[in-house]
Amino acid sequence: MTNSHTRRVSRTMESYERYVILAIIFSFARYTSASVTHYSIPEEMKEGSVVANLATDLTLDLKTLNQRKMRLDIIGNKKYLDVNKETGELYVVEKIDREYICNTKSSCYLKLEVILDNPVRIFNIEVEILDINDNAPQFRRDAIHLDISEATAKGERFSLSNAVDPDVGSISVKTYHLSESEFFNIEVQTGRDGSKFADLILKKTLDREQQPVHNLILTAVDGGTPARSGTASVIVRVLDTNDNTPTFDKENLNVKVMENSPIGSLVVDLNATDLDEGSNSDITYSYSLYTSEKTQETFNLNPATGEITVKGVLNYEDFRIYDMEVIAADKGASSLTGQCTIKILVEDMNDNHPEISIKSFQSPVTENIELDTVIAVVSVSDKDSGDNGIVDLHIPDNMPFKLRESSDNYYELVVSEPLDREKVPEYDITFTVTDRGSPPLSDNETMTLELLDVNDNVPQFPQSFYTIRVMENNAPGALLSSLTAFDPDLHENQYLVYFIIEKEIANTSMSMLFSINPENGNLYALKTFDYEIEKEFLFHIEARDSGSPPLSSNVTVHIIIVDQNDNAPVIVSPWRAHGSVVEEKIPRSTDKGSLIAKVIALDTDSVHNSRITYQFLQVTDATLFSLDQYNGEIRTMRMFSYRDPRHQRLVVVAKDNGEPALSATVTIKLTTMETAVKAYSDMTEEPLEYDIFSDINLYLVIGLGSVSFLLLITILVTIVIKCQKPKPSKAAPPSRNSVISERNSTIADSTLVSNDAYWYSLFLAETRKGKLVVRQTSAKGLQVHCVQHTERDRTDRH
Repeated sequence: MTNSHTRRVSRTMESYERYVILAIIFSFARYTSASVTHYSIPEEMKEGSVVANLATDLTLDLKTLNQRKMRLDIIGNKKYLDVNKETGELYVVEKIDREYICNTKSSCYLKLEVILDNPVRIFNIEVEILDINDNAPQFRRDAIHLDISEATAKGERFSLSNAVDPDVGSISVKTYHLSESEFFNIEVQTGRDGSKFADLILKKTLDREQQPVHNLILTAVDGGTPARSGTASVIVRVLDTNDNTPTFDKENLNVKVMENSPIGSLVVDLNATDLDEGSNSDITYSYSLYTSEKTQETFNLNPATGEITVKGVLNYEDFRIYDMEVIAADKGASSLTGQCTIKILVEDMNDNHPEISIKSFQSPVTENIELDTVIAVVSVSDKDSGDNGIVDLHIPDNMPFKLRESSDNYYELVVSEPLDREKVPEYDITFTVTDRGSPPLSDNETMTLELLDVNDNVPQFPQSFYTIRVMENNAPGALLSSLTAFDPDLHENQYLVYFIIEKEIANTSMSMLFSINPENGNLYALKTFDYEIEKEFLFHIEARDSGSPPLSSNVTVHIIIVDQNDNAPVIVSPWRAHGSVVEEKIPRSTDKGSLIAKVIALDTDSVHNSRITYQFLQVTDATLFSLDQYNGEIRTMRMFSYRDPRHQRLVVVAKDNGEPALSATVTIKLTTMETAVKAYSDMTEEPLEYDIFSDINLYLVIGLGSVSFLLLITILVTIVIKCQKPKPSKAAPPSRNSVISERNSTIADSTLVSNDAYWYSLFLAETRKGKLVVRQTSAKGLQVHCVQHTERDRTDRH
């Protein structure tokens, strides 16, 4: 853009300088042509078209045109033409538009100057631009608007704007044509300057309601060949007069509206139309005098739009039908009106929740209530209508109750299954009522049914059999165990009392041995137990509630007295007085492995604690004697030699298996003799005679009687001591073997040095094994000891 502008400025400056130079030249030129060469060309010739040959017409030499710098200057116009210096032809450089150059002039010329140098000559040339029909008629506006009242009489004339054609003469606007119309035609007029224009004439009365606008086409045609034309739209708008009344789409309307519709909800949009326009068609809506005040208070009528909206609360149960009459009036000078009758029907909606009324409810009830007993009476209702007013009542499924309809909307709640307070102490019964509307509405009410306890559960112990281990030598009053029963009933039905069921053992009542707390079931020992006297007790404890009638249950209790190692072994063979030494005589010729003596110890503790082992505590010669640790037999390990001392001293300890272990010792003094005593080798077993065996039984009975008498004396002494002292002294426990116990409790301390002492020791030892020993005199006058197996020993062997 800048370069183009610069070129135009430069070109203008050059032209100006050239004009100055030419003026100076002209002032001095002596050869200037005063004649004008005239040419005529039509407008719109193509670029490059030849107008004339200037060299020929101006008698110029073609060869000298370049030398003389032949050039063309157009005065006052663009350079539409130029000259070819080679041929001397004048040609069109740019299309020429006559209407642009000359506008409305009847004749149009281009003035040119041809300038040559050496010598300088100027030729005047005049080119006439001839008009052609290259422009169509045009209206100043594409649309011509006319407002004509529908009350205008026919024959009325209306002026229309004329068309303009840039062409001149006969090829300018010649006539006008109007499109076909039953209401209008035109009449062409000629002005003083010869221009043509048209008038629009109304030939039929207009009706705006039938056709508010008439669209016409006005055509202007020029006189060219072929003719050109231009068109304009003629829009005739028919002005309204108030000649139509407002009209509703329907004169009678039935409208349904849902109750409880929100305030402002649209009920109906009334549409009254008026074929008129403007203020004549502006409609105002209002209630007529026939519309009740109740209706006007409930519904609002918009006077401008005709919308009827909810103004008050709609309740189907209160008011179901509303009648109204609405008037539509236009705003014309003489107002016209129309009317519409409307009936509004209120439709029921499910807006009322069902209601529950508890007429009767019995609570609490006893848990043993009979089946089908009525617990409650319930009534239900719903203010809605139709399906919205039909209700159903139900309770949870997992309850031992059912509903039974007694009458219309009345239900009875009855017991359907046995009740048990211990499983479920109370029931929260929820009555739920639901209508059949869509969506359904419901309501519920919860009642609590309490169950009263009845004494229907016996006390229950966690176990049916209790085994309680009690260590002997326990302190009197010690807690043995807590035997607690459980009763799921309540209050007095749950309060338990514990008893020991009386049972006598050896003329001793259980209540003298044990005591139980009647409130909590704690079991106590009333005395100190001795395993060697009592090993176990078996009795029953009863738990009884305080219901009416009372219920009870019992449990078996097995008391096991656990042994303690509280009894030291007692050496019964060889028997000796307390602290004395047992003296035995044996021949020096005793063979190796011969039985010298047998130590027998007894322990009244349990089997584990009474297991006894034997050991040498002191021995004169350890290589001479051996001691079996299990049976206490002392045997020779070799024969006596002359170096061995005549007297041998053996100290044997008998130790039990308790923890800690208890023991007893015996000292045996052996004297070797040269003469052999066949106390052992001549011993034979012979059958006992019946009378001798009977004597032994007699001895046993006498011994047992003595022991029982001593035991009774001991118990009496113990009771007396308990009454006098806080801590009772321990009575001497009898042995498990009554004969041996009697002997241990009655034998006085003395020295066993004779064969009689040996016989008694042998008697006790063999009796423990189940044998009886009988002393007989052999044929040689020696005392012989015969061992007879008793029936118990034979049975054990078998």
